[in-house]
Amino acid sequence: MTGVLIAGAGIAGLTTALSLHAACITECAVVDRARRLTTAGVGINLQPHAVRELTELGLGADLAAIGVPIAELAHYDRYGNRIWGEPRGLAAGYRWPQYAVHRGELHALLLRAVRDRLGAGAVTPGLAVEDFAETAGGVRVRLRDRRTGEAVERDADVLVGADGLHSAVRARLHPGEGPPVDSGIVMWRGTAVREPFLTGNTMIMAGSNSAAKFVAYPISPVAEGRTRINWVAEVRLPDRRLAADWTARGRLDEVLPHYADWRFDWLDVPALIRASDPILVYPMVDRDPLPRWGAGRVTLAGDAAHPMYPIGSNGGSQAVLDARLLAYHLATAPDAVTALAAYEDARRETVNAIVLANRGLGPERILRVVAQRAPRGFADIRDVLSEEELASIGDAYRSTTSTDVATLNERASWTPARVDA
Repeated sequence: MTGVLIAGAGIAGLTTALSLHAACITECAVVDRARRLTTAGVGINLQPHAVRELTELGLGADLAAIGVPIAELAHYDRYGNRIWGEPRGLAAGYRWPQYAVHRGELHALLLRAVRDRLGAGAVTPGLAVEDFAETAGGVRVRLRDRRTGEAVERDADVLVGADGLHSAVRARLHPGEGPPVDSGIVMWRGTAVREPFLTGNTMIMAGSNSAAKFVAYPISPVAEGRTRINWVAEVRLPDRRLAADWTARGRLDEVLPHYADWRFDWLDVPALIRASDPILVYPMVDRDPLPRWGAGRVTLAGDAAHPMYPIGSNGGSQAVLDARLLAYHLATAPDAVTALAAYEDARRETVNAIVLANRGLGPERILRVVAQRAPRGFADIRDVLSEEELASIGDAYRSTTSTDVATLNERASWTPARVDA
């Protein structure tokens, strides 16, 4: 019997395993349908609320070694004229930074920590969830070994579906849900080693995804004053439909025409795109919020529970919060069923609200106004937007990303106090 069986060895699943270990729940195991766990991917932002939790798991120094602390988020029009900006992370008063990191390096860090703390066999790749059923006092999970084709059964006290956008656990809890909901926006992504832009710790968003938008931020320092820059090109193409495959390769000739003349004083966008290999492509998708995640001894976490548009750079961070609160309730509730119910009560409505706010595309309404009022650029944004309109950009991000500074800084820890035997 396994105490907690976690389906999915991504950010949510691995952080759940680490959080359970920190809460003295050592009987857990992680399985993943991928035959081989890789460090593929591009950039991801970890907001201060997630960095706090990972720091409490003993990973603060490791994050500092692989990430770049983002000190500012700034918006520009498609000509490189500044619209709005605000401080982030430590610069905004949080006790923890906002880190931009390579997703693959973050995944490798979490995987290494799980194997170091829970044992080399704590994570098993190549096992796909096919079905499950509650038994007297537990859950019986049927898996398929994707290397041999053999069926495997595991008994557990709790099953956590942290198996991503195409979650097998979610599909069995909520049959007939259908495919992810497509926004009509196609995203190309890549990274390249270049000279730092602006402060070297700035995340920028240029343009508007009513047509084309470009996001860029540094994710790791490189020797001799260079940095690895992550970029995302968002283009509204409602007639194009893509499968939500995070490893699909994109083509330079597809994305570059949308940005061929986007050369700013501080960033050459087409040169950055050309310097990137590989380029990945996938649709901006989410799923409708659920009225419940799980039932009994089964629940969901991360993208399996609440896939969201990347408007507030918050999907991975919310997965970390799921993991921490799930472990907290499993460690402090009188029984597993009560624990999972308390976890969902603490998380579901909060994160569902973020999913819906992201569907509103954050500050996009005001950015579209800028493009309409000043289609050829501007000298002073106050000639284009009122103070109230400028303030609404920050308000939009606070609904999709931020936790109140004082609330986060002063909140009690979610790591239950250890009780020595």
